[in-house]
Amino acid sequence: MTKPDTAEAILPIQSILPPRRPWSRREFERAGELGLFGPEERLELIGGEVVRKVTPQKTPHATSIRLVEEALRRVAGSGFDVRVQLPLALGTHSEPEPDIAVVVGSPRDYELEHPTTAVLVGEVADTTLIFDRTTKASLYASAGVPEYWIVNLVDRTLEILREPSAMADQPFGHSYRSLTRCAAPQTATSLLAQDRPIQVEDLLPRLRSE
Repeated sequence: MTKPDTAEAILPIQSILPPRRPWSRREFERAGELGLFGPEERLELIGGEVVRKVTPQKTPHATSIRLVEEALRRVAGSGFDVRVQLPLALGTHSEPEPDIAVVVGSPRDYELEHPTTAVLVGEVADTTLIFDRTTKASLYASAGVPEYWIVNLVDRTLEILREPSAMADQPFGHSYRSLTRCAAPQTATSLLAQDRPIQVEDLLPRLRSE
């Protein structure tokens, strides 16, 4: 009996499916307006793919988002708007909703269009840690976001990524060259205000035993 061709037998599914056409931001927004997505669905557009965000949020995740928001509002000062889980229009095929984004200006500057970049983007990560370190980092770097924070709830650290640079092996052809990890009782500073340190523990929810 002739054995099947081993190489053919293990072809990845992507190689035998017809190519998919990516969603544009306009199509994604129009689909939402027409009610094609469920009212409780939390969705992002990442590189033309509609991605479902983790829901419902766990309490530590929600708490950390609020803590990061408060800390960045204190250091950003006037001239910046700190946005929570609101869209960024990053090119034709991406509309992520980062947990935190600090943009230049005020809320009224974005009444007609979402911001197209940010001076700082932050994600609070637990189950999404790998995705946030790879795909999200590459996306934000490709948009020229100079500073990306990952509040790592798994290891209770703050990961600060800077220096967006071209990197051909990354999902969007870019990522960050600089990575700094900080843990309590250390402090961290943002490029927004390097003279105003933030306590890392102030960004993290308390442990159950605390």
